[in-house]
Amino acid sequence: MQTYKAPLNDMKFILRDFINSESNSLLKNSDIDLSDLEMILEEASKLCEEKLLPLNQSGDEEGCKYENGNVNTPKGFKEIYREFVDNGWQGLTVNKKYGGQELPYFMNMFLDEMISSSNMSFGLYPGLTSNAIDAIEKSASDEIKDLYLPKLASGEWSGTMNLTEPHCGTDLGLTKTIANPQNDGSYKLSGTKIFITCGEHDMSKNIIHLVLAKTPNCPKGIKGISLFVVPKIIPKKDGSLGERNNLECGSIEKKMGINASPTCVMHYNEATGWLVGDLHKGMKAMFIMMNGARLMVGVQGLGIAEIAYQSALNYAKERLQGRSLKGSKNLDKDADPILVHPEIRKSLLKIKTLTEGLRGLMLWTGLQVDIAKKEKDKFKKQNADDWVSLMTPILKSFATDVGCEASNLAVQIYGGHGYIKDHGIEQLVRDSRITPIYEGTNGIQALDLVGRKMPLHTGRLLKAFFHLVKEYIEKNSFNYNLKDFMPSLTKSFNRLQQVTAYIASTGLKDPDEASGPASDYLKMFALVATAYVWTRYAEIAFNKLNNDPNGFYLAKINSGKYFMTKILPETGSIMSSILSGAKTYNDFEDSHFDSAFKL
Repeated sequence: MQTYKAPLNDMKFILRDFINSESNSLLKNSDIDLSDLEMILEEASKLCEEKLLPLNQSGDEEGCKYENGNVNTPKGFKEIYREFVDNGWQGLTVNKKYGGQELPYFMNMFLDEMISSSNMSFGLYPGLTSNAIDAIEKSASDEIKDLYLPKLASGEWSGTMNLTEPHCGTDLGLTKTIANPQNDGSYKLSGTKIFITCGEHDMSKNIIHLVLAKTPNCPKGIKGISLFVVPKIIPKKDGSLGERNNLECGSIEKKMGINASPTCVMHYNEATGWLVGDLHKGMKAMFIMMNGARLMVGVQGLGIAEIAYQSALNYAKERLQGRSLKGSKNLDKDADPILVHPEIRKSLLKIKTLTEGLRGLMLWTGLQVDIAKKEKDKFKKQNADDWVSLMTPILKSFATDVGCEASNLAVQIYGGHGYIKDHGIEQLVRDSRITPIYEGTNGIQALDLVGRKMPLHTGRLLKAFFHLVKEYIEKNSFNYNLKDFMPSLTKSFNRLQQVTAYIASTGLKDPDEASGPASDYLKMFALVATAYVWTRYAEIAFNKLNNDPNGFYLAKINSGKYFMTKILPETGSIMSSILSGAKTYNDFEDSHFDSAFKL
């Protein structure tokens, strides 16, 4: 069976020790403190463990049902959604002006991780709404904000994002959906959007679609795209519901995973919508939503990795198979638990150390979102913005790859029992597999890192990261406690700098030499950033060892040693691959791809 308990000890460690000083400054003028945040985490854990987890396998098995344009969610989903929104979880970070609680953004990351572990499909409903709230709050007129945000923050209404069309996904400049202006300031939208997560369902009273479309005679390509708010039911000025809009769900996809959330084909038939932001600036407004969604998807990868680890660990402790090669551990039983076997231990430690390291990197990035939002100092605000911009493609890509790898390792640990449905482990493989694909495939994230973030502001984003790590290494080079950490961090960091210089120089001569190794480079960057987090963890943990009755800090140090010695060395092979150049695949003849079977 799927096993999950929210990793509250680790979350509180990050909250108290890892981001403590900065989070205190964020809470300085607030009526809440760290103890309040910890209590919120505990309440969230109860919701996820007791209510969402029991619906995860049944929701996957039942799936969503489509009938005559309507979508019915699995049994129990409407009830838990109502409990979720009635208790204020939807508005956790929303401005109090619109009925939210205005808590730090990183608290929503904690919540999203717990939800993703316990029921990833359910998390898509409130997750997309949160991203819609963000886009509307930052881009829409006051009139639209005042009408829509209170209803979205309360969860009475939910939100979606509509980008993809049958003929275009990443290349949104090919969008064909048209928005014709009306005399009253509204627009009539016509077109078809596909892969629309939660585009139609029965849990909220209204669904608010944010739709990309072009207006007549607009500039070509993405420069002509605008963003529109298109409600399922057109609200009146007082927020009450009026007439049904001219849009419909044509069908829902039959998918590999996340079956308890509907992936919809949406038809807009002269549907009424209103412009969000400026005309022909839709991509700028939509990227607010997309970047938030990319971080959310990274958190989904983290959440899947956590439940995969806990389930596999529980199984490894209970499953009796074979004997330890160093002598039996259970003389009173016919076999030892598979946890005694080195291969199982390595697999579990790989998931554990990647997950815990990524949690810190993810939450540190969430902290920077908060700093960028509230900081008055322009330089500090810029630094925080730069960090988020740099880390968004890295976290979206690497964390989702880790989620996929973790779920596959969990199936391997379960063996045949992992392959059948009863234990729910194969569901984790199916659910996680979408995360490297939606909200921009991981290949696109890598191209964003190399093609946009690397040269942006003459390399300012990368320079800031390099300066941070370099300064930390110099400061702690002679820290005896970190003798098992600093050499590995230093070596991998030097490799990253060398590879960065290589890609930057070769890419000027041949763009394919920069784009070719982009995914490898992103992984290398992520490993080094995670190693930096683990070294900081260790520094904190060594200072806490005198007060460690349950061995948490000692476990943290030993986990970090595993990451630094067994996972981080992969940066060496990645460097060798990148420095060998891209010619072996870029210059490979097209006709040679099918040479083995073409007569």
